[in-house]
Amino acid sequence: MTFEIQYQDKASSARAGKISTDHGEIETPIFMPVGTQGTVKGVHQQELKDVINAQIILGNTYHLYLRPSIDILQKAGGLHKFINWDRPILTDSGGYQVYSLKGMRKITEEGVKFQSHIDGSRHFFSPESVMDIQRIIGADIVMAFDECTPYPCEYKYARNSMNMTHRWLKRCITRMNTTEPIYGHHQTFSPIVQGSTYVDLRVESAEFVAAQNQDMNAIGGLSVGEPHDEMYAMTELVCGILPKNKPRYLMGVGLPENILESIALGIDMFDCVLPSRNARHGILYTKNGLINIKNAKWQDDFSPIDIESNAPTSRIHTKAYLRHLFKVEELLAAQIATLHNLSFFLWLVTESRNKIKEGTFYDWKNQMVKSVSQRL
Repeated sequence: MTFEIQYQDKASSARAGKISTDHGEIETPIFMPVGTQGTVKGVHQQELKDVINAQIILGNTYHLYLRPSIDILQKAGGLHKFINWDRPILTDSGGYQVYSLKGMRKITEEGVKFQSHIDGSRHFFSPESVMDIQRIIGADIVMAFDECTPYPCEYKYARNSMNMTHRWLKRCITRMNTTEPIYGHHQTFSPIVQGSTYVDLRVESAEFVAAQNQDMNAIGGLSVGEPHDEMYAMTELVCGILPKNKPRYLMGVGLPENILESIALGIDMFDCVLPSRNARHGILYTKNGLINIKNAKWQDDFSPIDIESNAPTSRIHTKAYLRHLFKVEELLAAQIATLHNLSFFLWLVTESRNKIKEGTFYDWKNQMVKSVSQRL
């Protein structure tokens, strides 16, 4: 993988670049639709390409390991072939999912013992086994196995967790360096910065991660309930330490306003389930603010869902029609809403890139943050 910074905003740390992988190029800043179990829910792969123009999607090691299983994925020739997707894929290591199991897992120095949320069966993830699983899945970008700390988190726990994540990171790197890709394409490995919302821990973790000299770096453990101001403060702090010439990935973020502010701080890559998950509940994101399409105020609004959306369905269908589909629980409701939201998120990062290139990003960002965060 290579990364080239093409444009730099003068009024902020925002930058626009290009990541090159064996499955294609990714123009940054970029948002990655979440395809947890081998699918972005409700969206066909062809729509991901032709409507949303997703340059990269995300899969999840924990879920794919359980279903369809790594045996099936290896027989299929990897996730790309299994889902018929020829563009880049990033896989989350499963650390966040294991963290969310709470009472169903036990974390030790060796790794994590956990019970499946599906049938209660018992499993074990170690840094080494997670690297092996991601080799079998075949993603272009694979993530380190880490522990995601909750918020709030006591300082002692955060420090101990961070130190263990660092030890796990060294084991992940050793495993990656002593194994080879299975399907003939290169796999890039990314460490993850942890440290909760403690300044000294974030500094220590960022310095440790930077010293590993990997091709990209990620920031984890944010967007887990902390105030936005704290998230931005930690992001800015870490971005000031991580190498400028490598992509920076802010994991699990987030809302449109979060993305805009984080781009200004120097982040290149984002993922979040919100645009697709909220779409299934009738929440639509637009450049003018948030719409709950189930509200009665839209029942006789015959204007397009969003005339400026990249999704043709948003320009063709009316708010009244989409509200009707949700009220009668038609599957098409979730499909239209998901196409719209993901198209908007991809528009947002593409427009950010354009503004960085033009040299007008910072002022535009400030206006957009106010606009996208209001409720209509």
